[in-house]
Amino acid sequence: MVSLLLRAALLSVLLCSPQTVLSESDEVVLTEWEIWKSSNGISYDEQEDMQRRAIWEDNKRKIEEHNQGFLLGRMSFAMAMNKYGDLTRQEYQNLQGAKINAQFVPRGKEDSAQRLRYNAKKLEAAVVDYRSMGYVTEVKDQGYCGSCWAFSTTGAIEGQLYKKSGQLVSLSEQNLVDCSKSFGTYGCSGAWMANAYDYVISNGLQTTDTYPYTSDSQPCFYDSRLAVAHIRDYRFIPKGDEQALADAVATVGPITVAVDADHASFLFYSSIYNEPSCNPNHLSHAVLLVGYGSEEGHDYWIVKNWGTSWGEGGYMRMARNGGNTCGIASYALYPIL
Repeated sequence: MVSLLLRAALLSVLLCSPQTVLSESDEVVLTEWEIWKSSNGISYDEQEDMQRRAIWEDNKRKIEEHNQGFLLGRMSFAMAMNKYGDLTRQEYQNLQGAKINAQFVPRGKEDSAQRLRYNAKKLEAAVVDYRSMGYVTEVKDQGYCGSCWAFSTTGAIEGQLYKKSGQLVSLSEQNLVDCSKSFGTYGCSGAWMANAYDYVISNGLQTTDTYPYTSDSQPCFYDSRLAVAHIRDYRFIPKGDEQALADAVATVGPITVAVDADHASFLFYSSIYNEPSCNPNHLSHAVLLVGYGSEEGHDYWIVKNWGTSWGEGGYMRMARNGGNTCGIASYALYPIL
Protein backbone atom coordinates (compact mmCIF):
# COMPACT_ATOMS: atom_id res chain seq x y z
CA MET A 1 0.00 0.00 0.00
CA VAL A 2 1.09 3.55 -0.65
CA SER A 3 2.07 5.73 2.30
CA LEU A 4 -0.85 7.46 4.01
CA LEU A 5 1.26 10.60 4.17
CA LEU A 6 1.67 10.51 0.38
CA ARG A 7 -2.06 10.11 -0.12
CA ALA A 8 -2.76 12.94 2.31
CA ALA A 9 -0.30 15.22 0.55
CA LEU A 10 -1.85 14.49 -2.84
CA LEU A 11 -5.33 15.02 -1.42
CA SER A 12 -4.22 18.46 -0.21
CA VAL A 13 -2.97 19.28 -3.70
CA LEU A 14 -6.17 18.07 -5.32
CA LEU A 15 -8.33 20.11 -2.94
CA CYS A 16 -6.26 23.27 -2.85
CA SER A 17 -4.93 23.64 -6.39
CA PRO A 18 -7.19 25.13 -9.08
CA GLN A 19 -5.30 22.98 -11.61
CA THR A 20 -7.03 19.82 -10.36
CA VAL A 21 -10.62 20.97 -9.75
CA LEU A 22 -12.84 19.20 -12.24
CA SER A 23 -15.62 21.83 -12.23
CA GLU A 24 -13.44 24.79 -13.11
CA SER A 25 -14.57 27.42 -15.60
CA ASP A 26 -13.13 27.80 -19.10
CA GLU A 27 -11.49 31.02 -17.96
CA VAL A 28 -9.59 29.23 -15.17
CA VAL A 29 -8.57 26.41 -17.52
CA LEU A 30 -7.22 28.95 -19.97
CA THR A 31 -5.19 30.56 -17.21
CA GLU A 32 -3.74 27.19 -16.24
CA TRP A 33 -2.96 26.48 -19.89
CA GLU A 34 -1.12 29.77 -20.23
CA ILE A 35 0.79 29.14 -17.01
CA TRP A 36 1.75 25.64 -18.19
CA LYS A 37 3.00 26.98 -21.54
CA SER A 38 4.98 29.72 -19.89
CA SER A 39 6.60 27.41 -17.35
CA ASN A 40 7.71 25.06 -20.13
CA GLY A 41 8.79 27.74 -22.62
CA ILE A 42 6.11 26.77 -25.16
CA SER A 43 4.19 29.00 -27.57
CA TYR A 44 1.91 28.33 -30.56
CA ASP A 45 0.10 30.29 -33.23
CA GLU A 46 -3.63 30.76 -32.67
CA GLN A 47 -4.85 27.68 -34.56
CA GLU A 48 -2.32 25.25 -33.12
CA ASP A 49 -2.83 26.74 -29.67
CA MET A 50 -6.49 25.68 -29.76
CA GLN A 51 -5.56 22.16 -30.88
CA ARG A 52 -2.82 21.74 -28.31
CA ARG A 53 -4.98 23.13 -25.54
CA ALA A 54 -7.64 20.48 -26.28
CA ILE A 55 -5.01 17.73 -26.09
CA TRP A 56 -3.61 19.18 -22.87
CA GLU A 57 -7.06 19.37 -21.27
CA ASP A 58 -7.73 15.73 -22.18
CA ASN A 59 -4.43 14.62 -20.66
CA LYS A 60 -5.12 16.73 -17.58
CA ARG A 61 -8.50 15.03 -17.15
CA LYS A 62 -6.88 11.58 -17.37
CA ILE A 63 -4.35 12.54 -14.70
CA GLU A 64 -7.08 13.84 -12.39
CA GLU A 65 -9.23 10.73 -12.83
CA HIS A 66 -6.26 8.48 -12.14
CA ASN A 67 -5.32 10.42 -9.01
CA GLN A 68 -8.86 10.21 -7.69
CA GLY A 69 -8.49 6.44 -7.98
CA PHE A 70 -5.15 6.69 -6.19
CA LEU A 71 -6.76 8.58 -3.29
CA LEU A 72 -9.46 5.91 -3.02
CA GLY A 73 -6.88 3.13 -2.98
CA ARG A 74 -7.77 1.74 -6.40
CA MET A 75 -4.41 2.79 -7.90
CA SER A 76 -1.01 2.14 -6.32
CA PHE A 77 0.74 5.19 -7.79
CA ALA A 78 0.05 8.84 -8.65
CA MET A 79 0.43 10.81 -11.87
CA ALA A 80 1.37 14.46 -12.46
CA MET A 81 1.29 16.96 -15.30
CA ASN A 82 4.66 17.74 -16.92
CA LYS A 83 6.11 19.30 -20.06
CA TYR A 84 4.69 16.51 -22.24
CA GLY A 85 1.12 17.50 -21.41
CA ASP A 86 0.11 18.50 -24.95
CA LEU A 87 1.37 15.39 -26.75
CA THR A 88 -1.00 13.05 -28.56
CA ARG A 89 -0.68 9.31 -28.10
CA GLN A 90 1.00 8.97 -31.51
CA GLU A 91 3.51 11.70 -30.69
CA TYR A 92 4.34 9.98 -27.42
CA GLN A 93 4.82 6.66 -29.21
CA ASN A 94 7.23 8.37 -31.62
CA LEU A 95 9.13 9.74 -28.63
CA GLN A 96 9.65 6.25 -27.17
CA GLY A 97 11.52 4.99 -30.22
CA ALA A 98 13.06 1.77 -28.90
CA LYS A 99 12.18 -0.33 -31.99
CA ILE A 100 12.43 -3.54 -30.00
CA ASN A 101 10.21 -6.41 -28.95
CA ALA A 102 10.45 -9.39 -26.64
CA GLN A 103 10.78 -11.84 -29.55
CA PHE A 104 14.20 -10.39 -30.36
CA VAL A 105 16.86 -13.11 -30.20
CA PRO A 106 20.09 -11.65 -28.79
CA ARG A 107 23.04 -12.12 -31.11
CA GLY A 108 25.48 -11.43 -28.29
CA LYS A 109 26.47 -13.70 -25.44
CA GLU A 110 24.26 -14.17 -22.40
CA ASP A 111 25.78 -13.80 -18.97
CA SER A 112 25.46 -16.62 -16.45
CA ALA A 113 22.78 -16.09 -13.82
CA GLN A 114 24.72 -18.42 -11.53
CA ARG A 115 27.90 -16.36 -11.88
CA LEU A 116 26.04 -13.12 -11.26
CA ARG A 117 24.36 -14.59 -8.15
CA TYR A 118 27.69 -15.84 -6.78
CA ASN A 119 29.33 -12.43 -7.15
CA ALA A 120 26.34 -10.52 -5.78
CA LYS A 121 26.12 -12.67 -2.63
CA LYS A 122 29.54 -11.37 -1.64
CA LEU A 123 28.11 -7.84 -1.51
CA GLU A 124 24.78 -8.47 0.24
CA ALA A 125 23.61 -5.11 -1.12
CA ALA A 126 20.04 -4.23 -0.08
CA VAL A 127 20.35 -0.83 -1.77
CA VAL A 128 22.38 0.15 -4.84
CA ASP A 129 22.34 3.71 -6.21
CA TYR A 130 25.06 4.56 -8.72
CA ARG A 131 24.00 8.21 -8.73
CA SER A 132 25.55 8.63 -5.30
CA MET A 133 28.63 6.66 -6.32
CA GLY A 134 29.68 8.91 -9.21
CA TYR A 135 28.79 6.55 -12.08
CA VAL A 136 25.93 8.57 -13.58
CA THR A 137 26.05 11.78 -15.63
CA GLU A 138 23.42 14.51 -15.33
CA VAL A 139 19.92 13.79 -16.56
CA LYS A 140 19.86 14.50 -20.29
CA ASP A 141 16.92 15.45 -22.48
CA GLN A 142 16.40 13.61 -25.76
CA GLY A 143 13.93 16.25 -26.91
CA TYR A 144 11.34 15.10 -29.45
CA CYS A 145 13.68 12.63 -31.14
CA GLY A 146 13.14 8.91 -30.58
CA SER A 147 16.76 8.43 -29.52
CA CYS A 148 16.19 6.82 -26.12
CA TRP A 149 18.26 3.85 -27.30
CA ALA A 150 21.32 6.07 -27.67
CA PHE A 151 20.97 7.53 -24.16
CA SER A 152 20.52 4.08 -22.66
CA THR A 153 23.66 2.90 -24.46
CA THR A 154 25.91 5.84 -23.58
CA GLY A 155 24.77 5.78 -19.96
CA ALA A 156 25.94 2.23 -19.40
CA ILE A 157 29.28 2.92 -21.10
CA GLU A 158 29.73 6.10 -19.05
CA GLY A 159 29.30 4.01 -15.92
CA GLN A 160 31.88 1.44 -16.97
CA LEU A 161 34.39 4.14 -17.91
CA TYR A 162 33.97 5.67 -14.47
CA LYS A 163 34.35 2.25 -12.84
CA LYS A 164 37.63 1.72 -14.69
CA SER A 165 39.16 5.20 -14.61
CA GLY A 166 37.39 7.18 -11.89
CA GLN A 167 36.55 9.83 -14.52
CA LEU A 168 32.92 10.57 -15.38
CA VAL A 169 32.66 11.70 -19.00
CA SER A 170 29.45 12.51 -20.87
CA LEU A 171 29.41 10.52 -24.12
CA SER A 172 27.79 11.62 -27.36
CA GLU A 173 24.31 10.30 -28.14
CA GLN A 174 24.37 12.36 -31.33
CA ASN A 175 27.41 10.39 -32.47
CA LEU A 176 25.26 7.24 -32.29
CA VAL A 177 22.17 8.84 -33.83
CA ASP A 178 24.10 10.13 -36.86
CA CYS A 179 26.69 7.46 -37.48
CA SER A 180 25.43 4.00 -36.54
CA LYS A 181 22.72 3.49 -39.18
CA SER A 182 24.80 0.96 -41.10
CA PHE A 183 24.74 -1.16 -37.94
CA GLY A 184 20.93 -1.32 -37.98
CA THR A 185 19.88 1.77 -36.05
CA TYR A 186 17.27 4.29 -37.16
CA GLY A 187 18.26 7.67 -35.77
CA CYS A 188 15.28 9.48 -34.28
CA SER A 189 13.03 6.55 -35.19
CA GLY A 190 14.56 4.19 -32.65
CA ALA A 191 16.98 1.27 -32.57
CA TRP A 192 18.00 -1.97 -30.94
CA MET A 193 20.55 -1.11 -28.26
CA ALA A 194 22.73 -4.12 -29.14
CA ASN A 195 23.23 -2.59 -32.58
CA ALA A 196 24.41 0.61 -30.94
CA TYR A 197 26.93 -1.41 -28.95
CA ASP A 198 28.09 -3.06 -32.18
CA TYR A 199 28.86 0.39 -33.57
CA VAL A 200 30.89 1.36 -30.50
CA ILE A 201 32.87 -1.88 -30.69
CA SER A 202 33.85 -1.03 -34.25
CA ASN A 203 34.30 2.72 -33.94
CA GLY A 204 34.33 4.07 -30.41
CA LEU A 205 32.49 7.20 -29.23
CA GLN A 206 33.22 10.87 -28.89
CA THR A 207 32.21 13.02 -25.94
CA THR A 208 29.16 15.27 -25.79
CA ASP A 209 31.53 18.25 -25.84
CA THR A 210 33.11 17.28 -29.17
CA TYR A 211 29.89 15.95 -30.73
CA PRO A 212 26.96 17.82 -29.13
CA TYR A 213 23.35 16.69 -29.13
CA THR A 214 20.91 18.36 -31.56
CA SER A 215 17.72 16.32 -31.02
CA ASP A 216 17.60 15.51 -34.74
CA SER A 217 19.31 13.24 -37.26
CA GLN A 218 22.08 14.87 -39.27
CA PRO A 219 25.04 13.78 -41.44
CA CYS A 220 27.74 11.92 -39.55
CA PHE A 221 30.87 13.87 -38.70
CA TYR A 222 32.55 11.34 -36.42
CA ASP A 223 36.28 11.89 -35.91
CA SER A 224 38.09 8.78 -34.66
CA ARG A 225 40.89 10.97 -33.31
CA LEU A 226 38.42 12.40 -30.80
CA ALA A 227 37.00 9.07 -29.63
CA VAL A 228 37.38 8.56 -25.88
CA ALA A 229 35.21 5.45 -25.28
CA HIS A 230 35.84 1.98 -26.64
CA ILE A 231 34.25 -1.34 -25.72
CA ARG A 232 35.20 -4.84 -26.78
CA ASP A 233 31.93 -6.72 -26.18
CA TYR A 234 28.61 -6.79 -24.34
CA ARG A 235 26.53 -9.33 -22.41
CA PHE A 236 22.79 -9.90 -22.11
CA ILE A 237 21.15 -10.67 -18.78
CA PRO A 238 19.07 -13.90 -18.85
CA LYS A 239 15.69 -12.88 -20.23
CA GLY A 240 13.01 -12.15 -17.65
CA ASP A 241 15.24 -12.97 -14.67
CA GLU A 242 14.83 -10.13 -12.16
CA GLN A 243 17.25 -11.67 -9.68
CA ALA A 244 19.94 -11.92 -12.34
CA LEU A 245 19.23 -8.31 -13.28
CA ALA A 246 19.58 -7.16 -9.66
CA ASP A 247 22.80 -9.15 -9.34
CA ALA A 248 24.14 -7.51 -12.51
CA VAL A 249 23.25 -4.04 -11.23
CA ALA A 250 25.01 -4.76 -7.93
CA THR A 251 28.17 -6.20 -9.45
CA VAL A 252 28.53 -4.59 -12.88
CA GLY A 253 27.09 -1.07 -12.78
CA PRO A 254 24.32 0.76 -14.69
CA ILE A 255 22.52 -1.52 -17.15
CA THR A 256 20.90 -0.83 -20.53
CA VAL A 257 17.25 -1.97 -20.34
CA ALA A 258 13.98 -1.65 -22.24
CA VAL A 259 10.45 -1.35 -20.85
CA ASP A 260 6.84 -1.15 -21.94
CA ALA A 261 6.32 2.61 -21.62
CA ASP A 262 3.34 2.80 -23.95
CA HIS A 263 0.96 4.11 -21.30
CA ALA A 264 -0.17 7.61 -20.29
CA SER A 265 0.71 6.66 -16.72
CA PHE A 266 4.37 6.33 -17.74
CA LEU A 267 4.40 9.65 -19.55
CA PHE A 268 2.93 11.38 -16.48
CA TYR A 269 4.69 9.27 -13.86
CA SER A 270 4.91 10.70 -10.35
CA SER A 271 5.45 7.92 -7.72
CA ILE A 272 6.61 4.26 -7.52
CA TYR A 273 5.37 2.83 -10.81
CA ASN A 274 3.42 -0.41 -11.15
CA GLU A 275 1.15 -0.12 -14.19
CA PRO A 276 -1.18 -3.18 -14.25
CA SER A 277 -1.60 -2.89 -18.03
CA CYS A 278 2.14 -3.23 -18.70
CA ASN A 279 3.12 -6.06 -21.03
CA PRO A 280 6.63 -7.54 -20.61
CA ASN A 281 6.43 -8.69 -24.23
CA HIS A 282 5.76 -5.20 -25.59
CA LEU A 283 8.97 -3.25 -25.12
CA SER A 284 8.77 0.27 -26.48
CA HIS A 285 11.30 2.45 -24.69
CA ALA A 286 14.97 2.26 -23.69
CA VAL A 287 16.17 3.58 -20.33
CA LEU A 288 19.16 3.23 -18.01
CA LEU A 289 18.89 1.14 -14.85
CA VAL A 290 21.08 2.80 -12.20
CA GLY A 291 20.14 1.01 -8.98
CA TYR A 292 17.48 -0.44 -6.73
CA GLY A 293 16.07 0.02 -3.24
CA SER A 294 12.99 -0.30 -1.03
CA GLU A 295 10.45 2.00 0.59
CA GLU A 296 8.00 0.88 3.28
CA GLY A 297 8.40 -2.72 2.21
CA HIS A 298 8.00 -2.00 -1.50
CA ASP A 299 11.02 -2.90 -3.64
CA TYR A 300 11.81 -0.73 -6.65
CA TRP A 301 14.26 -0.21 -9.50
CA ILE A 302 15.85 3.21 -10.08
CA VAL A 303 15.55 4.18 -13.73
CA LYS A 304 17.15 7.17 -15.44
CA ASN A 305 14.94 8.55 -18.19
CA TRP A 306 14.53 11.96 -19.83
CA GLY A 307 14.49 15.61 -18.73
CA THR A 308 14.56 16.86 -15.13
CA SER A 309 10.96 18.10 -15.39
CA TRP A 310 9.71 14.52 -15.82
CA GLY A 311 9.10 12.10 -12.96
CA GLU A 312 11.39 12.47 -9.98
CA GLY A 313 13.94 14.86 -11.44
CA GLY A 314 14.23 12.75 -14.58
CA TYR A 315 14.19 9.44 -12.71
CA MET A 316 11.58 6.78 -12.08
CA ARG A 317 11.16 4.20 -9.36
CA MET A 318 9.57 1.10 -10.87
CA ALA A 319 8.20 -1.84 -8.89
CA ARG A 320 10.82 -4.60 -8.41
CA ASN A 321 10.21 -8.28 -7.71
CA GLY A 322 6.77 -7.84 -9.20
CA GLY A 323 6.93 -10.38 -11.99
CA ASN A 324 9.17 -8.48 -14.38
CA THR A 325 7.21 -5.22 -14.21
CA CYS A 326 6.83 -3.63 -17.66
CA GLY A 327 9.40 -6.10 -19.02
CA ILE A 328 12.36 -4.42 -17.35
CA ALA A 329 14.26 -7.74 -17.31
CA SER A 330 13.14 -8.85 -20.79
CA TYR A 331 15.91 -7.07 -22.71
CA ALA A 332 18.87 -6.03 -20.55
CA LEU A 333 22.55 -5.84 -21.43
CA TYR A 334 25.78 -4.15 -20.41
CA PRO A 335 29.07 -3.23 -22.14
CA ILE A 336 32.46 -4.77 -21.51
CA LEU A 337 35.40 -2.41 -21.81
